[in-house]
Amino acid sequence: MTRTNTWAILTATAVLSLLLTACKDTKTLQENEQLKAKVAELQKENGQVGNDLETMTAARDELAKENTKLKAEIKSLKTKHSGKKTASRKHH
Repeated sequence: MTRTNTWAILTATAVLSLLLTACKDTKTLQENEQLKAKVAELQKENGQVGNDLETMTAARDELAKENTKLKAEIKSLKTKHSGKKTASRKHH
């Protein structure tokens, strides 16, 4: 009788252990799938951010060139007119 109870307890323990292990594995698999989806989403966002950065860098460079050009134009216009001063007229 004692041997039967011992085998019954061992069998029940083994079955419960397997069920708990299977349950944990299922949870782990679900978490893995969620994490994989999140990683894929983040990689996609990272690619988009990289593209946006390239676009903004190109726009910044273009604006810097235009700014330099306009500064040179302003400087050349100032030097042309800086020598000419009109005499102010006094009202009597």
